[in-house]
Amino acid sequence: MNTTPRHPTDHPSEENERLGLTGLLPPPPVPGLTPDRELLLKQALLAEAALAEPPGRLTARATRPRRHLVRFAAPAAACALAVGGVVVVNLADAPGPGPTEVAGGGATGAPEATRLLDRIALAAAGEQQPTVRADQFVYVESKVAYAAQSAGGGPVTMPPVHTRQVWLSADGSRPGLLREAGEPATRPGADGPVDTLDGPGATPRPSTLHASGPSVGNPTHAYVASLPTDPDALLKLIRDETRGQGQDPDQRAFTAIGDLLAETWAPPRVGAALYRAAAKIPGVTVIQAAHDGTGREGVAVARTAHGEQTQWVFDRTTYAFLGERTVLAEAGDAGPAGTVVGTSAVLTKAAVDRAGETP
Repeated sequence: MNTTPRHPTDHPSEENERLGLTGLLPPPPVPGLTPDRELLLKQALLAEAALAEPPGRLTARATRPRRHLVRFAAPAAACALAVGGVVVVNLADAPGPGPTEVAGGGATGAPEATRLLDRIALAAAGEQQPTVRADQFVYVESKVAYAAQSAGGGPVTMPPVHTRQVWLSADGSRPGLLREAGEPATRPGADGPVDTLDGPGATPRPSTLHASGPSVGNPTHAYVASLPTDPDALLKLIRDETRGQGQDPDQRAFTAIGDLLAETWAPPRVGAALYRAAAKIPGVTVIQAAHDGTGREGVAVARTAHGEQTQWVFDRTTYAFLGERTVLAEAGDAGPAGTVVGTSAVLTKAAVDRAGETP
């Protein structure tokens, strides 16, 4: 760099001409970032953006649930899962205890929720994930607890969290395996008669387990990997495939996305699209302080419908999905507002060669 001072006899016009010519020159070359450095820079920018986020409503400490298919105590005659003797119920239709503050709803594309989900999507897109072969199984281990209510009604009770392990065939060609503490192991993936309970007090209806091909409600890894990466197209597909499944279209879509996040292992681009699709659902809000089923603290994306609020919890630094929680948004026979209905924490996701094998 030339540090020689300008000679007093230099004419101003010469200086201007020199500056003008300098502006025409191309900028000096800048060395590119390596992929590792680029990822570190992205994470640093995301963390800085999170710190700059304006504070919102806080919820009291709580344990989080995943908004998934949930086990719910029902009359003995109705408990007829052909293999396991359990009736399956959607968490959004169940009740539960543990009062905690519940944040309200929001408008379509609420700026705070949109910004947060965009950062989460960016982090998901940058994840490194090994290829899952068609002959492998996706293994998901989590800690879960589901609220239970006696057949006669009354307040629900929430047991301690327990371990849940599921192995799902990547291409759906072989039966999977489900192990849940306190229950016999079952083999999801094989067709068979079951009785399905659509909600508390509903009449069990005969149906079959996985009688059709893969879908949003019955996904394989291969199916999830094939989902559109355009958020609008993905949200339309989810709405179409969940039509007629009760609730309202927005809550059905939010529930379906949460189920995919909790027990599938979406490729990075599909995972990012799921979060961006969720940002387009009306009523999605942000909770600044939330906890998953193991007590890990983070920030949550939430939606309230039908008297319950479902919360997805994320690590506030890495934006990794931690788990879910559902709480009562309104007081009722099952308990006061804030009563915890279910909680979960995702601990491990991996590809393994056999059902029953752990990473």
